[in-house]
Amino acid sequence: MPDLGSMTRFAPMAAIAALALACLIAALAWTGWMLLPFVAFASLTALGIHDLRQPSHSILRNYPVLGHMRFLFEGIRPEIRQYLIESDQDEEPFSRDARSLVYQRAKGMEDKRPFGTRMRVYDAGYSWVTHSVQPVHIADTDFRITIGGDKCAKPYSASIYNISAMSFGALSANAIQALNTGARMGGFAHDTGEGGISKYHRDGGGDLIYEVGSGYFGCRNEDGTFNADNFTEQAARDQVKLIEVKLSQGAKPGHGGMLPASKISPEIAEARGVPMGQDCVSPASHSAFGTPLEMMAFLGRLRDLSGGKPVGFKLCIGHRREFMCMVKAMLETGIIPDFIVVDGTEGGTGAAPLEFANHVGMPMIEGLTFVHNTLRGAGIRHQVKLGAAGKIVSAFDIARALAMGADWCNSARGFMFSIGCIQAQACHTNHCPVGVATQDPIRARALDVGSKSQRVERFHRNTLKALGEMAGAAGLSDPSGFLPRHLMLRRSDSEMVTGDQIYPYLPEGFLLAKTSKVGEDFRSRWARADATSFAPRD
Repeated sequence: MPDLGSMTRFAPMAAIAALALACLIAALAWTGWMLLPFVAFASLTALGIHDLRQPSHSILRNYPVLGHMRFLFEGIRPEIRQYLIESDQDEEPFSRDARSLVYQRAKGMEDKRPFGTRMRVYDAGYSWVTHSVQPVHIADTDFRITIGGDKCAKPYSASIYNISAMSFGALSANAIQALNTGARMGGFAHDTGEGGISKYHRDGGGDLIYEVGSGYFGCRNEDGTFNADNFTEQAARDQVKLIEVKLSQGAKPGHGGMLPASKISPEIAEARGVPMGQDCVSPASHSAFGTPLEMMAFLGRLRDLSGGKPVGFKLCIGHRREFMCMVKAMLETGIIPDFIVVDGTEGGTGAAPLEFANHVGMPMIEGLTFVHNTLRGAGIRHQVKLGAAGKIVSAFDIARALAMGADWCNSARGFMFSIGCIQAQACHTNHCPVGVATQDPIRARALDVGSKSQRVERFHRNTLKALGEMAGAAGLSDPSGFLPRHLMLRRSDSEMVTGDQIYPYLPEGFLLAKTSKVGEDFRSRWARADATSFAPRD
């Protein structure tokens, strides 16, 4: 016999059915206006009957009608947490403090804060920049570096803070045009992402980093392989300043991607060079090369095809030995990339499987210091400029990356915040509430290109101004002077260490010196690395 107490879960549905019957009787006996609540309660009764009969959701079979509240609250859980529960320092993935800083700088508002820091300065993990008793005033904060080695015919004077890779298709047309227009206004670069150069990049008129991914979008044959003629046409554009071969990205290193046919518009098809009505596949690896030596030859070929523009590659560090294979191939071929961008696993504009987002790839700081020291060990660090990407939105974030060995920084989500992203984390659903990460034209219309492009420029300018103030406080005349020793890190509530104790710069050429005693971990991997293959030696 059923437990009467357990049957109370059906009481809400029974009450709704009773109200529907009562409204019907009142409508017949009293006034026709009662048909309105009758329709509402009758509809809920029908919904309850459907819940009892459907096989997919157990919670609805046991709690008809009422069970839908669970799905409602689950659907708005991120918003409830963001607006009502999370603290200003909860990083999921960006704290409210970090987001507010971007918004304020993008809008040109006051970004100061009263009453002292909210950081827990005695907790392990807290870090800070050491300052000087003789600070320096830096008037010009348009900090730049030159990218392009001695074999590069068209070196590029780049800002040390640029927009990281985000494809048209992942972002809306208005978002792409606002970002690129802001880059033109501020004199910095915008990475196209692997989705190719769209009309919205061209309309913006800003400097472009043309990213060549494994799908070779914009420079591909019908079978998805690399097409040299198409590449030459793309790279010849005056807007294109750098050529970047994407090996992997922080969001999902070692994982390909697929844009379903249903999401491919004529504009996306034109930018990517793919047909309408077919899924657009981005393989996990490149077909143009399979060994380190072949990879260097491909980079050299791209440099020639582009007319001598700077060529480099981007990766999230995985097997460290494989990167050393690339460096050995550089030494053997003499083909040295003009730049390398190190993406951290904390990067994440692209939607990714949870396991990849959480547990695949090396964080930026460790990846950056490894690449920096490997190039130093091989004696070629001075020939390669290093970029860094991974949750870099503040002046301190940039200063830390420069101290760890970077020459410049890229930011994706920081610039997304500047054009109105509210961290709704609906990027993969096509339902972005502010029109940034969507192909829905009605949602995208909410993003006004004119006003948002100004915010992009202001965010960049004000962030570099803050970086100049921070560098000056450290006694430096330029942020490029930041070194690990300018950082302090707390290991515990009673111990602090300098940055060069944890992230030291290893000696130039130590990997090539037979008698070197430093960097034993580096040297053991170097001995196993082979320029002819990415596979490990027996």
